[in-house]
Amino acid sequence: MDIEAEFPELSGYRKVCTRLHPRPGAPKPQESSVGGPFLWPRDEPWPTCRAPHPRDRGRRVENVHEWRRILAEAWRRDPDVGPSQDELDILSALEREYHVLGLGETDPVPLLPVAQVFVTDVPGLAAPAGCDLLQVLWCPFDAHGAQSGPDVHVQWRSSAGIGETLADPPCPEVIGDPGYVPEPCVLDPEQVVEHEYSELLSEDLQERIEAWEAEAEEAAEESYDEEADVVTYHHDLSIAPGWKIGGYASWSVTGPSETTCSCGEPMQLLLTIDSREWDGGTLSWVPLEDRELINESEANAPTQVTVGRGGCLNIFTCSANPAHEHRVSIQ
Repeated sequence: MDIEAEFPELSGYRKVCTRLHPRPGAPKPQESSVGGPFLWPRDEPWPTCRAPHPRDRGRRVENVHEWRRILAEAWRRDPDVGPSQDELDILSALEREYHVLGLGETDPVPLLPVAQVFVTDVPGLAAPAGCDLLQVLWCPFDAHGAQSGPDVHVQWRSSAGIGETLADPPCPEVIGDPGYVPEPCVLDPEQVVEHEYSELLSEDLQERIEAWEAEAEEAAEESYDEEADVVTYHHDLSIAPGWKIGGYASWSVTGPSETTCSCGEPMQLLLTIDSREWDGGTLSWVPLEDRELINESEANAPTQVTVGRGGCLNIFTCSANPAHEHRVSIQ
């Protein structure tokens, strides 16, 4: 559906974003990925978190990956029964929390690699001058001062100047939330058109869209077609779900919030990290090649990342200079 044909004013509220479409795989350091190995200089220190918060109890990263692997394999083998008793015993052991003695609340914790994206893979990715690679890492613990959720580190660099790479980056001894441990995924970038979050449209346009939706819903009810899909602006025609670069941010939890850089310039959405690639309300956004997976458990969560209570994390950067300090919003 061409929503701009119905409401021409929406052409002024249009942006192109790049959906990343992460899918389980074995990415290489030279490739864009979620949860894959980074192209990181060997002589450059790996970033750490020193913000004060408890960090001495949690699960092992390797145990989180193994727990997921065993569970997924068991359900694939027998969708009706799932894990055997022996597997349940192993899963229970892998869920164990460890206590790291002597790890203080400000001791450095290595950050976890979350995503790296090459500009060549994502047309329109706004990088600082001389940079062609975006890398995002975070601390796998909550409670970073007033900020709820993980502390995010954004790294821009030139891939040509990296030289010899770090083969074995440090890993935290324990992590506070398994939802902050991404599974390795390759990317299949796709550009799509988005339209602004509904509450940020003009009041008149909001009212007309609501009336249009109500009319469509009434027509569907009168048709007595239980399988008729009622298209809505919010779910089908506005903001794409899933991991993406650019486009518009959803404000479904907090409501719209002003995002202005410390330099006074407006900020723009850099990256959305989403817990789900789609849900029951956004099935129209499911890629054609994934339609047969709609009813498969966890098919819409290839990265296994969970933000908050299953929401998304938006990273904003300065529209004038992406190298300025970023901001984060959890929705």
